[in-house]
Amino acid sequence: MPLSAMGEIIGPARAAGRGVGAFNVIGIEHAEAIVTGAEAAGTPVVLQISENCVAYHGALEPIAGACLSIARSAGVPVAVHLDHATTVDLVQAAARLGLGSAMYDASALPYAENVRATAGVTAWCHRRGLWVEAEIGEIGGKNGVHSPQARTDPDEAADYVAATGVDALAVAVGSSHAMLTRDAVLDAGLIARIRRTVSVPLVLHGSSGVPEGDLAAAIGAGMTKINVATQLNKVFTAAVRHCLGGDAAMVDPRRYGSAGRAAIAPEVARLLRVISAGPPGQRKPAGPRDGPGSPAVRAGGAGESLSPVE
Repeated sequence: MPLSAMGEIIGPARAAGRGVGAFNVIGIEHAEAIVTGAEAAGTPVVLQISENCVAYHGALEPIAGACLSIARSAGVPVAVHLDHATTVDLVQAAARLGLGSAMYDASALPYAENVRATAGVTAWCHRRGLWVEAEIGEIGGKNGVHSPQARTDPDEAADYVAATGVDALAVAVGSSHAMLTRDAVLDAGLIARIRRTVSVPLVLHGSSGVPEGDLAAAIGAGMTKINVATQLNKVFTAAVRHCLGGDAAMVDPRRYGSAGRAAIAPEVARLLRVISAGPPGQRKPAGPRDGPGSPAVRAGGAGESLSPVE
């Protein structure tokens, strides 16, 4: 199945009241496992490459090339997205390499400067056919600080979208980046008000700290793009620790790396079944590889039952 544009995945999901899972990649094992999980769930997915991931690899091109190759050979629609880019140069590099969308993050700037910078990047991207996500105000959890008290004002959000022309908006509704606990409390009423006021799809950052029921409620209230990063890292790391702990002589990275990869895939499949379920009465049927006997839906290399949705 060909590489998909973000709008081709997000638009139909928003219209149907479903969510779209957008998972952050660290290395090629993450990307392979995320797509495997999406194929097991039978649903589209987004591979996200953050600015921090680019710094880890030393450049965007190596990891972007891997993700684009994996996406092009996938059995479900896959979009490859640049996440939390704070520089224009990185957005332009993503466009040159063939990524179809970017999240430009000017949220640390004062409001007027955020609008001006984001509008300029959005205009540049739209001239080249790129889909743009942005953030108004700072969602908690950046720089290791959990601040779920931040809230987006619906009217300000509508003004921001009109002034910048962005295609999607990340909003602050109670979640926080990089949470290891599952106790974020989302404001579903606020999500619904923003959804009624804002004309573009809404994005939930920090979903790894959100309980399963609240995540489904957030999608029902109006969230579409659901970003997940920390949860996959937890599952991957647990699997690697279990694998190495069971064999002190193990030194081949392929063995413990494959354990981490094998653990991510079923977690992605499970998360996607929650995220893409849709409104009650319109639940998505199980994918062709679903079922209790499928290896793609078992716990994998972690050697432990998987935790609830984060």
